[in-house]
Amino acid sequence: MSDRIDRTLPSVYNPALVETKWYRFWEQGKYFGVNADPGREPFCIVMPPPNVTGELHMGHALDNTLQDVLIRWRRMQGYAAMWLPGTDHAGIATQARVEAMLAKEGLSRYDLGREKFLERVWLWKEEYGNRITEQLRRLGASCDWDRERFTMDPGCSEAVKEVFLRLYARGLIYRGSYIVNWCPHCRTVISDIEVEHKDTAGHLYFIKYAIKDENRFVVIATTRPETMLGDTAVAVNPDDGRYRHLIGRVLVLPLLRREIPVIADTHVDTDFGTGALKVTPAHDPYDFEIGQRHQLPTVKVIGPDGLMTAEAGNRYKGLDRLECRKLVVQDLEAQGLLAKVEDLDHAVGHCYRCDTVVEPLVSKQWFVRMKPLAEPAIKAVEDGRVEFVPERFKKIYLNWLENIRDWCISRQLWWGHRIPVWYCLHCGEAAASQGEVGECPNCGSARLEQDADVLDTWFSSALWPFSTLGWPGETTELANFYPTSVLVTGRDIIFFWVARMIFMGLGFMNEVPFRKVFIHGLVLDALGRKMSKSLGNGVDPIDVIESHGADSLRFMLVTGNTPGNDLRFHFEKLEGARNFVNKLWNASRFVLMNLGNESPPAPSPEAYELADRWILSRCQEAVAKSTDALEAYELGEAARVLYDFVWDEFCDWYVELVKTRLYRGSGEEAATAKAVLREVLDGTLRLLHPVIPFATEEIWSLLEPEAAPLISQPWPEAKPDLKDPAVEEEMRLLIDIIRAVRHIRAEMNVPPGKRAALVLIAPTKEARDVITRGKAYIEELAAGTVSVAADAAAKPKHAAHAVAAGVEVFIPLGGLVDTGRERARLADEMAAVATDLARVEQKLKNPGFLGKAPAAVVAKERGKQIELTRKLEVLRARSAMLEE
Repeated sequence: MSDRIDRTLPSVYNPALVETKWYRFWEQGKYFGVNADPGREPFCIVMPPPNVTGELHMGHALDNTLQDVLIRWRRMQGYAAMWLPGTDHAGIATQARVEAMLAKEGLSRYDLGREKFLERVWLWKEEYGNRITEQLRRLGASCDWDRERFTMDPGCSEAVKEVFLRLYARGLIYRGSYIVNWCPHCRTVISDIEVEHKDTAGHLYFIKYAIKDENRFVVIATTRPETMLGDTAVAVNPDDGRYRHLIGRVLVLPLLRREIPVIADTHVDTDFGTGALKVTPAHDPYDFEIGQRHQLPTVKVIGPDGLMTAEAGNRYKGLDRLECRKLVVQDLEAQGLLAKVEDLDHAVGHCYRCDTVVEPLVSKQWFVRMKPLAEPAIKAVEDGRVEFVPERFKKIYLNWLENIRDWCISRQLWWGHRIPVWYCLHCGEAAASQGEVGECPNCGSARLEQDADVLDTWFSSALWPFSTLGWPGETTELANFYPTSVLVTGRDIIFFWVARMIFMGLGFMNEVPFRKVFIHGLVLDALGRKMSKSLGNGVDPIDVIESHGADSLRFMLVTGNTPGNDLRFHFEKLEGARNFVNKLWNASRFVLMNLGNESPPAPSPEAYELADRWILSRCQEAVAKSTDALEAYELGEAARVLYDFVWDEFCDWYVELVKTRLYRGSGEEAATAKAVLREVLDGTLRLLHPVIPFATEEIWSLLEPEAAPLISQPWPEAKPDLKDPAVEEEMRLLIDIIRAVRHIRAEMNVPPGKRAALVLIAPTKEARDVITRGKAYIEELAAGTVSVAADAAAKPKHAAHAVAAGVEVFIPLGGLVDTGRERARLADEMAAVATDLARVEQKLKNPGFLGKAPAAVVAKERGKQIELTRKLEVLRARSAMLEE
């Protein structure tokens, strides 16, 4: 190696400089790319495509960090590792964003017309749509950007049309009137799983329905009295003795005076409300099904704009549905038809995009017939072709598919994949086609019009694992990388996306889209709340990257992760992650400074000292355990193993143990220490690179300046010949002794510069031999001289005492501390602690405090009591030791 090697690492790690430099190097050098190679085992992840409207949030940061850890690790293992990125066109969100921009210009989409509006959306996408992918680069995501896809790019659009047409030809796509979730603000259908149910304080209204030609009433209970105007029946359970005699009778609908029947239906819950159910088929999914069973008419009293229709009657026509509710209640009360009103907390559905209360409406929409598609998707998970990590999410997935309804796939938007169906304006024939239909296949008319609706965004997302690899073409990428290896995603979109990808993959590739589904939880705030704009508790990952560095954020997210569980974001944990990166940086700086221009060769095994053999053995353990954890998708456990090895063993112990040899400057001892430092740091950087890519690459470039970059280096493999359990046991005893001595010195306030005479009484010959061999380590790191004895008779007088792994440790205090002054100091400290403890105990004996204070405050005081009691016991023991 050249004498011109400069291994100088700056004293302070500057993430901004390092991250910009290395990401540009990796991307320009095509280190993220991979070609289909039949000679190498593939490992493929398709990125859950973030919305093109989106900006990086903590959920994205967690999801993509986990994917990046896996892809970097497999790349280093020699797999043909491909991480395919892309973005989703996000129908509702994107259209809403552009419409908001138009509104600032005093325009609506209708002013522009469909084509001009779509031109504006594409312009917006070109200008702003790459924001989130640039932010993913800041995070360190090593995606194959040359393969980046968009759900509305030509290839994906062709796949969407092809799937639609094949399902349509098989009779699995149909158009029909059905109850749907309608957002009056977005003016479109949303699916069941896009409805967010929020607990809301409301009321239960008890309304009197008159029995025709009698002066008697049936009382029903409802949370939505305005929908009463659309009632077409009242249903009772035939087993309910209270109402059995009324089945077949006629009731008079309050306010509108319309006559409606009393019908029997076994699905009526006799325990809800009064047991008599108003049936509004046009505005309730449950009522819609009752209406279908009993062939009831459908009276639509709320329109798509959320306003009451003419069917609601002239008094209410044109009112907002919530305004109408107030007026209906007022009118019922005035007519003596409101029996009572009770407070009721209940779940109300809201649009997941705009937070508007969702309105169930009967509407003509396009649907996918789900049962034939769901059955193979259920079987694929039951027989293990797709595995969930953790397995408990398998039950959630199966439960949803086993109870699935037909999927409404049409949306009343302009931005999206337009439904490829044309209607003949002459004869009404519908024709589905990849391209534009110029002539009606039924009557030959040229007057045709394409369906105005677009497909649900999740329709195109469901094809993502194979449409992005070239389907419906037979591409090399599809042959090599499908099925993909693992899907990494949050627990909140198992229904939205995971299930749909599985049934679409089976339906069109005859194979599952991925072998594993690695589920992670949500990133919550420190109080366990979901991060949201309304709460103002969101943390911007880019702000964190700028203040702490991407490596710190990544390490914090990974170490806090256990599969399937939510993660709380604490800035203290972020600080801890930054401290770890700095610890690695400083230890590496020490190693590089001592290596200088040298590249010491591997020494002969005989040259290794005990500490060398120990750290090399522990390094093999770290390699094996972290690799096993990654294989099991326990990424947090892998990071914990590496944290413990780097911080506790390499930095805190081995680096300190070799300083004496290094400061001697030359000779075989120093050369051996340098070689071991280099080897361990080499392995450590490889192990940490998937989680901490930037700092490790920078350090590597100085440690191995003539080698290929770390991103392309092989993953380390454990070397059995370096694993030495006996040596590890020896070092564990020596470390325990040193810790015991340090603890005594700290407890007794022994000045750091004063060397102590240590007496170690070890009952076994094995322990005495270990102490003798490691005597130099103890004397160096415990600041004392060591004498070893087998018998308790050697116990010195006036000595502080501890036990370490069966070895008694004594430090004679004479000459080390001024016992009189130390006892006086301890007495003062005990008095202060006792006063504080008495104050806390008095508070905890006060019934007024216990009865009125919040539980968290009481718990805090109890914690203080425990801590002060423990502290007083320690101080008393210390004082007693000095008395002796």
